Amino acid sequence: MKLKFTYQYILLAFLFFGSKEVLSAQNETISLWPNEIPNAIANENYTEIEVVSEGQLKSTSKVTVPTLTLFLPDNDTSNGTAVVIFPGGGYRHLAMDKEGFKVAKWLNTLGVTAFVMKYRLPSDEIMENKTIGPLQDAQEATRFVRRNATKFNINSEKIGVIGFSAGGHLASTVSTHYMDEVYDHDSISAKPNFSILIYPVISMDDKITHKGSKTNLLGNTPPKDLIEFYSNEKQINSLTPPTFLVHATDDKAVPVENSIQYYMALKDNNVPVEMHIYENGGHGFGLGVKGTSLNWAESCEQWLRTNKFLD
Repeated sequence: MKLKFTYQYILLAFLFFGSKEVLSAQNETISLWPNEIPNAIANENYTEIEVVSEGQLKSTSKVTVPTLTLFLPDNDTSNGTAVVIFPGGGYRHLAMDKEGFKVAKWLNTLGVTAFVMKYRLPSDEIMENKTIGPLQDAQEATRFVRRNATKFNINSEKIGVIGFSAGGHLASTVSTHYMDEVYDHDSISAKPNFSILIYPVISMDDKITHKGSKTNLLGNTPPKDLIEFYSNEKQINSLTPPTFLVHATDDKAVPVENSIQYYMALKDNNVPVEMHIYENGGHGFGLGVKGTSLNWAESCEQWLRTNKFLD
């Protein structure tokens, strides 16, 4: 069933198609699906809930219209690299500010063009198949950036993803399931050129998964093959993108074994990978913790330079 058009949806489509100024302006929001949203079920009673503080969107839930918010670096620092950002929130809400907008501003300081993704959260109320909804949005977001690379002055071979917590699961999903046919699309590749995964949910294995993320994505009693399918440490091959991993040993929400197992699988497949595990930090530390050794952003910048993504 087609999703009904709303005023917000029509306005976003107009902004994207009707004004070139939008594509060159800071912090503009672009509709990911200007036409029909795949896998969608119309539900007038299911409306987005935004949490705003001091004029800033902090988090959102019950997303029905996926968007990309564009953050452009200064013209004199832009280096052609782009990153799509997937905020976390257990596949229940999205931490849009701490794990989205603030990250985009940091990436801008590196000369990187950033797109903060507001993706659909899995729900039987608005999706025919909730397990593929977020992946559909993640694939299309990567395709959108690559499709419009020239327009945004982006190198189509330097498009990465960064994800936090459940957003890290989505970033690792698009990094391992980029070939999956989950909607009708053009010939543009959905494969990221690199991945940055910050305290990510990786596995659906009950021994180490984040149970809330697993239940929200797969349901209460998912079959074994679906658990295996979305345990992304088991979906890695030699073509998986180079990856930078960050986790804290004392993470009580998402065990550090998620990153460790992903790291080991990448290593076994000879995929370039770097991992930073901190003694303390817990979960949800965003860009880091002031006054501690947990300052992964500097190490990530060096990793990007070493791998020639910031040339």
